[in-house]
Amino acid sequence: MSSKHLVDPELVGVLDFFPKMLFEKESMTAIRNELEAMYAAMPVPENPFVIAETVRMPAQPELPAFDLRVYRHKDAGKNVPAILHFHGGGYVIGSPGICEIANRTLVAELGCAIVSVNYPLAPEHPHPQPVEAAYAALKWLNESAGGLGVDKTRIGVKGESAGGGLAACLALLARDRGEFSLAFQHLIQPMLDDRTGSEHPFAGEFVWTAAQNRFAWSALLGSATGKSNVSEYAAPARATNLRGLPPTFIAVGALDLFLHEDADYAQKLAEAGVPVELHVYPGAYHGFDLLMDTRVAQQAGRDSLAALRAFMRLPSAT
Repeated sequence: MSSKHLVDPELVGVLDFFPKMLFEKESMTAIRNELEAMYAAMPVPENPFVIAETVRMPAQPELPAFDLRVYRHKDAGKNVPAILHFHGGGYVIGSPGICEIANRTLVAELGCAIVSVNYPLAPEHPHPQPVEAAYAALKWLNESAGGLGVDKTRIGVKGESAGGGLAACLALLARDRGEFSLAFQHLIQPMLDDRTGSEHPFAGEFVWTAAQNRFAWSALLGSATGKSNVSEYAAPARATNLRGLPPTFIAVGALDLFLHEDADYAQKLAEAGVPVELHVYPGAYHGFDLLMDTRVAQQAGRDSLAALRAFMRLPSAT
């Protein structure tokens, strides 16, 4: 059933420009290379106040080496809040480069630090490697907090799509291991449930489809996808106990394939006593927030920024 008549008028015209990617194991390398070339070609606005560097995380048993992209504000001083960030891409594509401009903008706007994790991708690196890389990055950030000027009581996680799902996985894992605490989780269109199909007749037609979602989960989980023994540290929607998780922000479009799982997760968080803020944007499909010239994306951006300010205990924008 077509949902095009429900799409926000400002979002309809750009649908034809979104890349239509056929996900197959054999095509992953080519798709990744094409995307990396696109990220590299994007002009990054100069900002003398933002310092960016890449830190190499060494290989560990059953975990390959991977990079962290670290952003800091030149004049932020000490005891600043920090975001541990995870990019989207269904666990199979993407890198911090996709959010280079957005992360620099956030650092300049909020005066925070951001560590964006180039976590290992599936199917070459299936679960639990992405979430263990996320945990290793959280450990590095806590251990490096003094040198970075970061306030360890104001470290939170943020991610988009698969990155939002990975942030939610890390929040569960950090709570259960009890070694580090998180101040918040900020989840944008998070990918939470390996059982998601196309039960909503008007969701998932555009940008991120049920077929792409099935491929992505199978790449991450293999033959376990959809079965009863999937770990909550891979698919957070599987968690039965959400008590003790940090305050949460969730945003999703009404036409996004992830609408149901995100709304369900928000409800379960609220029922577990976790402060949660849920936004559903009418007429919006997956990835709509990238189209910042549209009113709905601008509203989503304002909501997102306000939530981060509140989580970080920063003054409201004037």
